[in-house]
Formats: sequence, C-alpha cells, structure tokens
Amino acid sequence: MAITRWDRDIGRVQGRLNRLFEDAFRGEGEQEWNLTEWAPPVDIYEQEGTLVIKAELPGVNPEDVKVHIEDNVLTIRGERKLEKEVKRESFHRIERAYGTFTRSFTLSPQYDQEKIQAEFKDGVLRLAIPKSEKARARQIPIGGQQQQALPKEKDQPRAAKSREQPAEEEVAVTRG
Repeated sequence: MAITRWDRDIGRVQGRLNRLFEDAFRGEGEQEWNLTEWAPPVDIYEQEGTLVIKAELPGVNPEDVKVHIEDNVLTIRGERKLEKEVKRESFHRIERAYGTFTRSFTLSPQYDQEKIQAEFKDGVLRLAIPKSEKARARQIPIGGQQQQALPKEKDQPRAAKSREQPAEEEVAVTRG
C-alpha cells in the first residue's frame, strides 16, 4: 500500500521558525491571527482487512468537511472557522489553527473504493476502506488426486502395449 504523507517534524520546525521571525518583527500592539491553511494530524492503520484513517478535527463542524476520491487519491478538505460568539477584538492570543485544510492520500488499488464508510464523532473523522474481495488473503483448497482408468484399446493386446511404452496414468486435478 502506498500512502503519501507530509512529515510533521518538518512542518513543526517550519512553524517554529515562522513564529520566531514573526515575534521578532511584530510590534507590541499587533494581533496574531492564525487564519491560514493547516493540516490536521491523522492516524492510518489496518484492522481486520480494512484500512482505517482517523483525522483529528476538533472544533470543525461535520458540514464543513468533504471527503473525495478520484484516481486512487483520497482527499479530505474542510475548514475550521473562528468562533463567531467571541469578537476578534476580545482575543489576546490565538494559537489554534483556523482556516482551510487539505489532506490527500494515495490508495493502492487493493482497496474497494466503492465501500468507503465515513463517521464523524467527538471531533474525529474516521474513514474505513475495506480491501476488495480479490485482494483479501484466503486459503486455497487443494483437491485430491483422482485416478481414472485408461481407455481400453481392443486392437492392441495389453502385453504388446506394455513392451512399447510403460502405461501412463491419467490424473484429473480438481480446482477448488
């Protein structure tokens, strides 16, 4: 299975460097607004023949999340909006990320894209993508060997035939 992911460590370092420069050059009266694109953290694992993707989306309304698949690429898009009950002027600091987000994952063709299930509960989006029946591991039964009698040839005596060539047994193989 091929899954493309963004290395979160690089993203954290970049975020820290950005904050360092912003803090160094920002005047004391300026407000910090973190209203840019962000990437929610995800867990990806396989469980009982199903690929599970969990994305942390606290504070995001399920109506603001869209899941799309095209050409084996699963994309999660959405937006976490700034709370409207609190006026911008009332904030002292905003550290949580707001704005739009996009996460994309390349799925191998072994997963059945027609049977994806999505669930949003407690701020976590859970996607379950089952393996297709063709890709699932299964036991292959081995059929027993059945011996069939050779057809009798009336024209040749049995003794003469055995001198020319040893008789070969025909074996039928059954497929399960």
